[in-house]
Amino acid sequence: MSGRASVTGRALAVDLGSRRIGVAVSDSRGALAFPHCVVERGPSRSADHDALREIAASLGASTVVVGLPRSLNGGIGPAAEAVLDEARELSAALGFDVVLVDERMTTVVAQKAMRSAGRAGSARRVRRARVDAAAAAVILQAWLDRRSPSADTAPPAVDAGAR
Repeated sequence: MSGRASVTGRALAVDLGSRRIGVAVSDSRGALAFPHCVVERGPSRSADHDALREIAASLGASTVVVGLPRSLNGGIGPAAEAVLDEARELSAALGFDVVLVDERMTTVVAQKAMRSAGRAGSARRVRRARVDAAAAAVILQAWLDRRSPSADTAPPAVDAGAR
């Protein structure tokens, strides 16, 4: 594991789900996060990572932030273990570090924000996809806010060579 990831381009965040991957992107200044898209899971993680690599390249992203689904008590359960494994694979596929960020409650925050913005009334599948991308934006915004020069600690990064 390495420390703080350096950001020379835009940052991308992913919310790794079993059916979909929510994707968000930062502005060029690295100050604001925006929902970008949803990647429907393909036949393999490799195919999913290829799609994410293409998105990162097209947006000029040099950092990918991955939401880590810790349990409510902060522990690492089966879901978090699966994300840690996939984050290592994703880091290797991208060729750069992947930063892990606690994602507890991000889906709830995203759903509330969408309801308050009047965006929750669409078809169920579209609504879920929007929530996944919005959750990725919440994850990314939390990371962007924490990486200010005055931050005391950095979120861990997953090194492509670590196992």
